[in-house]
Amino acid sequence: MLVRRIHPALSTGARALSSYLPHTTTVTSANTYQTNNGGVGGGGRGTLRRRLLDLTYDKRSAVVVLTQWSKEGKRVQKYQLNRVVRELRKYKRYKHALEICEWMTVQPDVKLVQGDYAVHLDLVAKIRGLASAEKFFEDMPERMKGPFTCTALLHTYVQFQLQEKAEALMKEMLHNGFVTCPIPFNHMLTLYLSTGDFDKVPKLVNNMRRYVLPDVITYNLWLTSCSRKDDYKGAEKAYLEMKQDRIIPHWYTFSLLASMYIKLGNESKGREALVEMEKQCCRKQRVAYRSLISLYASLLDRENVDRIWSQMRSLYRKLSDEEYKCMLTSLTKLGDIKDAERLYIEWELVSGTHDSAVMNNILSSYINNGMIINAEKFIEHILQQAIMPRYGTWELLCKGYLNKKNILKVLEYFKKALSSVKKWDPNVKLVQQIYALIEEIGDIEACEEVLLILREAGYVTTEVYNLLLQVYEKAGKMPMNIKERMARDRVSMDEETKRLLKSISNNCASKCLSQ
Repeated sequence: MLVRRIHPALSTGARALSSYLPHTTTVTSANTYQTNNGGVGGGGRGTLRRRLLDLTYDKRSAVVVLTQWSKEGKRVQKYQLNRVVRELRKYKRYKHALEICEWMTVQPDVKLVQGDYAVHLDLVAKIRGLASAEKFFEDMPERMKGPFTCTALLHTYVQFQLQEKAEALMKEMLHNGFVTCPIPFNHMLTLYLSTGDFDKVPKLVNNMRRYVLPDVITYNLWLTSCSRKDDYKGAEKAYLEMKQDRIIPHWYTFSLLASMYIKLGNESKGREALVEMEKQCCRKQRVAYRSLISLYASLLDRENVDRIWSQMRSLYRKLSDEEYKCMLTSLTKLGDIKDAERLYIEWELVSGTHDSAVMNNILSSYINNGMIINAEKFIEHILQQAIMPRYGTWELLCKGYLNKKNILKVLEYFKKALSSVKKWDPNVKLVQQIYALIEEIGDIEACEEVLLILREAGYVTTEVYNLLLQVYEKAGKMPMNIKERMARDRVSMDEETKRLLKSISNNCASKCLSQ
């Protein structure tokens, strides 16, 4: 067991613990590593902070920057480095954050505390994996094995969905009195949501009360599990307990309730939840407005969709791609493609990102409504702007022509889709749909062309050959050198392959005899 010799004296409150956990790093002390009386690393362009944040590329080293700073006779303050680590983690630049942590561990004048080790452990897990994180925990000083570092290790187990290890560690943390806030329990709830063990969620919340009171995150996780099970009674029970505990709901709490009620067809309760949700919204809660628009669109409530969108325009100087995408989705859901087109043109004028997700939104609305000519014109418009569509765009067009049963266009866009990526993540369902159409129309040439396209993409399997053979079987024709081709592609036969070959051979033999 990793926590066999944990120092029991290290316990702290929820606020202190949360400051060291993943996504919320901290300034641990005003401890200073000083070479002489040089300038400190503040926020200006020539500061240590700026130099570290400007590294950008992973191949560049934070250690080189720190060493150079020291050689220039400037002091390095620990709290400044903690601040930089926090910022780097926020931007997911984990390598440089880890290098700073490692540099601090070898500085004799930098006094590290348990929270520093917790952050370090989390970064090791992200960069080097689980085994390295466990070894880091084992090798750290015994006095540092406490609430912060154990919670960081627990978070790592949750990220890797290691349920047995997480439960064992949680049990030991409870035994040692290391659980003094809801965060470890919330990690476990997150784990059960990710593994689909929804029934364990309310049981864990009840057990949690023996140690600490749940917080708003606890209740939101509980409500999420109820939503996944369509358990509105369980959700109402969770919300009632939340009120009894005098926990102030977050806007997301009401978003979960509204989404569940709308999904279950209870429009009146859904609207009640949306009213309460809107009361929690403010300028800082920007993402909440997107959620409101989507939920009102689910109710086909155009008036409130327009009202919230207008409110967003007045609150924010510039709207993001995600916000435009949300409104586009809502307009197409409401069946107003004309307004969606106008909004897309507006987005093109104000945004320079050329985000394919926004483009695909309007494209999918054309395809879903059978407007394939509009979809073609839209692609022409994109190409005229010298924008190269990504895989998802070509795949959408491929699916659109599958619906139209136009195999030539299907193959054209399927080939473009696969050639737009370095490595294809196989969409097995799409391959099956393409072969199903080919089998239906009996096009042997198209059948062989798909095999060539897939071979170029590095995806030839036994199932692909079986799909090809099904086409030949229905067409009553014999494929050429199938065994040799499978051998060259290093694909083995299964029982279905043998059955298909035998069936094709028998059918062809019968035809010859009948002639």
